Amino acid sequence: MDLGISGKRALVCASSKGLGLGCAQALAEAGVDLVMNARGAEALEAAAAQIRDKHGVNVVAVAADITSEEGRSRVLEAAQGVDILVTNAGGPPPGMWTDWTREDFIKALDANMLTPIALMKALLPGMMDRGWGRVVNITSQSVKAPIAALGLSNSARAGLTGYVAGTSRQVAPQGVTINNMLPGIHATDRADSLDRGVAEKEGISVDEARARRAATIPARRYGTAQEFGAMCAFLCSQNAGFIVGQNILLDGGGINATL
Repeated sequence: MDLGISGKRALVCASSKGLGLGCAQALAEAGVDLVMNARGAEALEAAAAQIRDKHGVNVVAVAADITSEEGRSRVLEAAQGVDILVTNAGGPPPGMWTDWTREDFIKALDANMLTPIALMKALLPGMMDRGWGRVVNITSQSVKAPIAALGLSNSARAGLTGYVAGTSRQVAPQGVTINNMLPGIHATDRADSLDRGVAEKEGISVDEARARRAATIPARRYGTAQEFGAMCAFLCSQNAGFIVGQNILLDGGGINATL
């Protein structure tokens, strides 16, 4: 399928690995030039070089902490005039409700709610002026069905979801869409970290912890960054202009719900 976005330009956050990288690769395959961002310069440069070599698109790599004002300013300087924004940031640590302080919640909100909002506020006006734009926020399945151990993430990402619900309807008349992607467990470093935590807590191997988790998913496997990226590229395509303010769940059927 021709996505109709060859020659467009995208900012993809946290894109040196995992789901962010999957999105960057899929957009590059569709002919989109990229501004890639991540904190680790070495991994980011390696990912950018691989995409340049494979897809022949222009890639600007900006190593910076997107959740800090200084880092965000550097990224936005390189990303002025982009047509597509993919927001992404690592989730806050798991824990119990009794563990979290006000400062923990502020950090979670900064990373997973306020940073995406700041990026949208900076880049949406240009998209609206040009009459076309796409924003995809990578959130979590916990927005649909909260995960007790991820209460910080539940809270921050639900807040972002509420913001998108209202804002997406305001920018749609100018040809700009905003949607969210809600990943379940995918084969990424985040999943590895969660599996190691379960293994250590229960005294089992990481492989056994992974197998147990996979058995709870109707698809009986973890998702891949490649299939996640393909959905992101579709939502950014010319074919997705009538999809506005939606939350697309990619969880292998893990959440048992009619709607």
